[in-house]
Amino acid sequence: MINEKEQTELRAAYSDIFEIDANLDRLVKRIELLSYVNPLNIEKEKHRFFASKYTETPKFKYPKLKFDPYKIHRLFFSQRLERIQDDHIRQLYQEIIYYYANMVQCIETIGSKKDFYYNSLRVYGTPTEKDVQNAKYILHYEDEQGNGDMEKVFSPEEAKAYFEDFAQQYDFPLNIRFSTNIAADAMVSNISQTLLIKRNTLFSKNQLLTLANHEIGVHLVTTFNGMLQPLKIFYNGFPKNVETQEGLSVFSEYMSGALTIKRLRELAYRVLAADSLIKGYSFADTFDLIHNQYKLNRNEAFGITLRAHRGGGFTKDRLYLSGLRKIYDRYTKGQSMDLLLTGKVTLEYEDSIKYLQGLGLAESITHRNNAYLKKTRENQTLDFILNNLK
Repeated sequence: MINEKEQTELRAAYSDIFEIDANLDRLVKRIELLSYVNPLNIEKEKHRFFASKYTETPKFKYPKLKFDPYKIHRLFFSQRLERIQDDHIRQLYQEIIYYYANMVQCIETIGSKKDFYYNSLRVYGTPTEKDVQNAKYILHYEDEQGNGDMEKVFSPEEAKAYFEDFAQQYDFPLNIRFSTNIAADAMVSNISQTLLIKRNTLFSKNQLLTLANHEIGVHLVTTFNGMLQPLKIFYNGFPKNVETQEGLSVFSEYMSGALTIKRLRELAYRVLAADSLIKGYSFADTFDLIHNQYKLNRNEAFGITLRAHRGGGFTKDRLYLSGLRKIYDRYTKGQSMDLLLTGKVTLEYEDSIKYLQGLGLAESITHRNNAYLKKTRENQTLDFILNNLK
């Protein structure tokens, strides 16, 4: 890490970049999409949907906006990028502004099925034919034989204690909060550096290991690495960073021995649910696909369907499987993951990260993912599946 004198000299040499970076930081802190897209009344609508024999479309309610979308848009596009003399960095910040502006449009249209879905496509894209083929290929494999590690017997309080113990191997603070308004069983809020645990759920031993390596081992590692970078874009996020970040996170599950065929199948269901959106499926149609055609139990099928249909059609979940494939390919080639842990960065911007490091505007990582150091155990079936994804 550079010392205070070097940091002062760096800021003086690149004052225009740091000024714009700081302006964007103040704006981005107000637009964390996941804090708006998760419904407030999930359990109530789940009960109503089940009571209707899976026919009535859930009527989800969402948090109210805490910002003026028009004003935020205007402030994003008022940044004087022409003051940045370096062409490479000016182009990078231009792409970052467009990405954040699209994120604002997503948040602004949550609850509007048509508008939100198309805004979601601009940010997250839709499953490709290759993604769908990979998902169906995975679903040909049966779950492993059940064992005690898969039984959901741990309370949210016990999960909290497990995560606190797991985080002791990392040199950063772990803030934990319980929530009833998240679609996942646990997730990281990047802005508050907090691990959120779903209040009304139970966890299995395998799930705790999975979530710990996914959420703490990658999402919090990249959060805190990003905070230590000279430029805030590493903390706030590069354009379209979700695929890389989720790929790294699921790969952490794989290296720690937590990844199972059941978990891979879950990621495959998510791709098919996201694909159902472009086909015009209703909530009930997607649920029918996952529950009745693919025989996933109704609680898990509801969760998969909710994640895809929240907001009006949310395609983010299609990126976990494609992200894993890209990171696994990198691993098989013996390439380091360190550059991708420098913050909320994107594989496609690897050259930009190296360029910024060459100028002293980015640093090597402080926190590493411990699971990446050594693969915990062999699973020949998993390796075979991952090696054969297209």
